[in-house]
Amino acid sequence: MASVLVFAGSNRKNAYSGQLATAAVQELTRQGAEVTQISLKDYPLPIMDQDLEAEEGIPENAYKLARLFAAHQGLLIASPEYNSSIPPLVKNTLDWISRIQEDGGKPFQPTSHLTVALCSSSPGGFGGMRGLYHLRSVMMMLNTQIISEQCSVAHAHQAFNEDGALRDERTAQTLARVCRSLISKI
Repeated sequence: MASVLVFAGSNRKNAYSGQLATAAVQELTRQGAEVTQISLKDYPLPIMDQDLEAEEGIPENAYKLARLFAAHQGLLIASPEYNSSIPPLVKNTLDWISRIQEDGGKPFQPTSHLTVALCSSSPGGFGGMRGLYHLRSVMMMLNTQIISEQCSVAHAHQAFNEDGALRDERTAQTLARVCRSLISKI
């Protein structure tokens, strides 16, 4: 059974990316994956700073996240778009994880085995897809395999039903296709 870690790129209460992450969890589960959904709010990290790293080391929450990444075969990130790019929460999280080269004295590369799916949401008409270009580039630098399919949810402020499902059938089918592709490539 495929194991997939899912998180949203925003900690904002009722964030559209959080709603999209939940919809993805529902779809991945429906398709038979074993899914773990986390909130980055539960893993606070300081702004990545090499001086801080030299003085205090890599924060324990970065190790906790890296271990979660390593424990799963797949990763699905549901990201908002900030000024046509990656939200700072996501970038900072990935920057800290990229600094980890060993754990417990043993070599450790928490992302090199991951197959990754990227999704986005935005109240605008592009659905956050411009930010996925930048996120894809960062994930490539982390030596992950990124599936080509992606899902962008436009007009996210009106895209979800009360039960968390996507209202638009075409968008729901796109999310299902992304999840199916992620599972098949794990």
